[in-house]
Amino acid sequence: QVQLVESGGGLVQPGGSLRLSCAASGFAFSATSMCWGRQAPGKGLEWLAGITAGGTNTYYADSVRGRFTVARDNAKNTVYLQMSSLRSEDTAVYYCAQGYGPWADFSSRGPGTQVTVSS
Repeated sequence: QVQLVESGGGLVQPGGSLRLSCAASGFAFSATSMCWGRQAPGKGLEWLAGITAGGTNTYYADSVRGRFTVARDNAKNTVYLQMSSLRSEDTAVYYCAQGYGPWADFSSRGPGTQVTVSS
């Protein structure tokens, strides 16, 4: 079955950086587009970024374009989210999922990783 495990979250100061990882198993990772989303306290799940199976194409939400970069290593079955210039409003639980764009289905997402941006 599909298993996704996010890691790399933590507490970071405004303006700082973090790199999140998502280890995938149970499906043909190298043939599957992947994406990241987040859920802030009291808010719905927000899609952030997607990457195609081969890593050639990426797609970003306006809220993170230019600050976040999605990448993948198919040899390691892992997708990454490099986050920089972090703001307090980026505080959320971050999830990865199968899919590419805002229509991605996050029902098989992992437990998520908490990112807190605070001084």
